[in-house]
Amino acid sequence: MDTKEPGTAGAAPRPHTGRRRNEAARRAILDAALELLADADGAPVSVETIARAAGVGKQTLYRWWPSKGAVLLDALADRAAQDVPAPDTGTLRGDLRALAVATFEASQRPPAAPALRTLVREAARAPHLAELLRTFTESRRAAVREILERGRDRGELPGDRDVDLLVDQFYGFFWYRFLLGHAPLDAATAERLADSLLS
Repeated sequence: MDTKEPGTAGAAPRPHTGRRRNEAARRAILDAALELLADADGAPVSVETIARAAGVGKQTLYRWWPSKGAVLLDALADRAAQDVPAPDTGTLRGDLRALAVATFEASQRPPAAPALRTLVREAARAPHLAELLRTFTESRRAAVREILERGRDRGELPGDRDVDLLVDQFYGFFWYRFLLGHAPLDAATAERLADSLLS
């Protein structure tokens, strides 16, 4: 007995919609969001423009993210995780140096550099982007704090050192040079910064 449903005889098989296809779409969306933010120059980045650039429908974005801000935040965090992986060299100095070098180098490359500059500029006049920037920077601060606390647990950092102040010094230095561009953010500078924080 033929158990095929009516109208299915000779029909082409449905395209695969499993994890690989979903991950490819997700990657296209994150890449498109970051590129659009980098090129925005004040123009709004919408769900529609992200979907169009990624070659997907809006419903695909809303399947994984509740809002445009969530997409942009995930795109920035994803790129940071790729460009600045959490180091574990075995020493506090080695970890802090490695994180500083990776952070400084990543900040010089597109699309991360122009995307961050756009975000900082637009955050001054758009509350939802200001909140996005705060959330993103807090995630990066947490990465430095984790390294410092791990070093303190190993006895490499005195227990009375103010970890949050050290994090402020790390990123205060970074953002000052990144935004003003008056001095380099290179590997040698990153290593000197790390050493000075631990001196």
